[in-house]
Amino acid sequence: MKVEILGIGCAKCHKLFELTNEVAKKNGIDAEILKVEDIKVFANYGVFMTPALVVNGEVKIAGKMPRESEILNWIKG
Repeated sequence: MKVEILGIGCAKCHKLFELTNEVAKKNGIDAEILKVEDIKVFANYGVFMTPALVVNGEVKIAGKMPRESEILNWIKG
């Protein structure tokens, strides 16, 4: 599973990256979690507000912080 956190380096972007890693580890989920700061990639996904969370190429949320339970549901597969 590939999880991408889209963000330009703001505090919320860093927090989402950390939280997603935490949720994956705590629940034994094997995922490649990447932090993406390239705005061209954001545009390819149609994301214009960050942070955003993308799972296997599908944007799950953009422009706000999800709850831990939402992250878990998205990365459980």
